[in-house]
Amino acid sequence: MNYLTQISEATDFIKNLYSKPIETAIILGTGLGKLGEQIEPELEIDYSDIPHFPVSTVESHSGKLIFGNLGGKSVMAMKGRFHYYEGYSMKQVTFPVRVMKKLGVKRLFVSNASGGLNPAQEIGDVMIISDHINLFSENPLRGINPEEFGPRFPDMSETYSQPLIQKALEIGEELGYKLHTGVYVGVPGPNLETPAEYKYLRIIGGDAVGMSTVPEVLVAHQMGIEVFGISAITDIGVEGRIKKVSIKDVLEAAAKAEPVMARVIRELVERL
Repeated sequence: MNYLTQISEATDFIKNLYSKPIETAIILGTGLGKLGEQIEPELEIDYSDIPHFPVSTVESHSGKLIFGNLGGKSVMAMKGRFHYYEGYSMKQVTFPVRVMKKLGVKRLFVSNASGGLNPAQEIGDVMIISDHINLFSENPLRGINPEEFGPRFPDMSETYSQPLIQKALEIGEELGYKLHTGVYVGVPGPNLETPAEYKYLRIIGGDAVGMSTVPEVLVAHQMGIEVFGISAITDIGVEGRIKKVSIKDVLEAAAKAEPVMARVIRELVERL
């Protein structure tokens, strides 16, 4: 079936269940699903019920679309995302973002868990993404580019919204939060990095590394959606501080960062 038709069918299915206008969407990353509990729910839809939607296979990603109110605004949230390492194509990974655009979404908040590369970071810290480096082997913009997707060669000089970054930093200062800003490096995964790879990623300009976010951001930006990204630092990839890490460790660190991330996103949405 044609990709555009799949997007339209998924969009129509959602619109038949939830007809309110939605301008803000949130993608909840690893260990950050509780952020969705901040939303006053009006409707939840299992991914498996939506035509052509992938289904998350990762621990801590529950696989639901939530529609409701956050900070007095109507929002939708993905409780669980899709990763390239799960075996999905980039078109599948970014399918929900294409659907978001057809639903009328104008801004996207993306959260993730990531490994810290900057010596100033500690486990449980929060980093606002100011830019990214794409090391994925496949690009979601590759292939046929229908006019409604946006420009064939999108400019990436300001991928992450500077006004939203500035507002988030102001919110952090008001609330007494320590917020880092930095460059997120997107890699395919699913393995964590070797010490040599962590060193390389730092040399090329990375402050944090993870296995998501960049594909969704590329597609959102191409389609004219304003983007804000935020990372929970769940492990440290700095020479001399590298330790063995399990998924349990990652989830515990994400839970430590989650209250700060949740408050920052909520405050941002309220002030839109």
